Amino acid sequence: MKIVFLDVKTVGNDVDLSIFEVFGDFIAYPTTKASEVFDRIYDADIVITNKVVIDKKVIDYAKNLKLICVAATGTNNVDILYAKEKGIAVTNVAGYSTESVVQHTFAMLFYLLEHLKYYDDYVKSGLYAKSEIFTHLGKPFWEIKGKRWGIIGLGTIGRRVAEIAKSFGCDVIYTSTSGVKRKEKYPEYPLDELLRTSDIVSIHAPLNDKTKNLITYEKLKLMKSSAILLNLGRGGIVNEKDLAKALDENLIAAAGLDVLEKEPMDPYNPLLEIKNKDKLFITPHIAWTSIEARERLINEIAENIKAFLNGEIRNRVDLFS
Repeated sequence: MKIVFLDVKTVGNDVDLSIFEVFGDFIAYPTTKASEVFDRIYDADIVITNKVVIDKKVIDYAKNLKLICVAATGTNNVDILYAKEKGIAVTNVAGYSTESVVQHTFAMLFYLLEHLKYYDDYVKSGLYAKSEIFTHLGKPFWEIKGKRWGIIGLGTIGRRVAEIAKSFGCDVIYTSTSGVKRKEKYPEYPLDELLRTSDIVSIHAPLNDKTKNLITYEKLKLMKSSAILLNLGRGGIVNEKDLAKALDENLIAAAGLDVLEKEPMDPYNPLLEIKNKDKLFITPHIAWTSIEARERLINEIAENIKAFLNGEIRNRVDLFS
C-alpha cells in the first residue's frame, strides 16, 4: 500500500508519524499546493489530508485510491458524494480535541477578563518596581462566580465548557443553532435573550447556513457593555467587520477569537485596525492543537487505516446513505 499525507505540517513536527510506516510505503509532504496534488496522489492507495481539497478531478486522477482519511472532524474539503460513487471510503476523527479546545476557551477568557497582557507589561516595564504600594489597580476585573455564561452550540465541546463554567459558579444557559430539541442540564434561551443577559458568551457551533453571519452588529448591540464574546466554533459565525465596529464603539468589553472567516488571516482584515487592541485577543486557530490532541488525532487516523485494511470501516463519513 502507498500512503500519502498531503499536509503534515498542519499537525506539527513533534508528533510521531512512524506509526503509518507499518501499513506500507509512507510519504509525508509538509504542504501541498493545488497544482501539486495530482502528481502526489496519482498512485496512492490511501490519502491523508487535513485541509488539502480532494474534489472530483483529484479523485478521478488517483487511479488506485481506496481510502481518504481526513485529519480533522470537518470534511468539507472532500467530495464525499463522488467518493462514494467511486467506491472510495472517507473517514474522519471526532472528539480528539475536546479538552484542548475547552482549555483554550478558558485561557482566552481569563487573558481578557483579568487584563493579563496589561499587568504583565506593567511589571516588565519597570513601573511596578517604582510603585509606592504593593499592588496596582489599573485595570479592574470581576469574578465569574455568579455571572451568566451563555453558550451558542451545546455539542460535545459546549457541554464540557458548561460543566467547567458551572464548577466556577456560573449560571449557564445555551441556545441551539441546529434547532434540534434535546433534554439538557441547562436552560435553553432564544439567541437574543442569551445575548442580552449573558456576561460571557462562547460560541462552539459549526459553520452552516443557520450560523453564517449569526453574530452581526445588531446582535452585538444587544450585549452588555461589560460582556466578553469568545468564538471557538468557526470563522464566519461572527461578522468581523461588525465586531471591529462594536469594539471601537465599546458595545462590548472584549472579544477572543481562535477562528476567522479567512485563514490565514487577510492582511486587510478590519480587526487589525481597531483602536483599542487590548479589547481583542486573536489566536491562529490553535485551540485544537495541544500535544495530546494531536497525538490522539494521529493514533485515530492509524486506527482508521488499520480497520480499513482488515475489511472494516471506523469513523466512516457517509452523508448520503
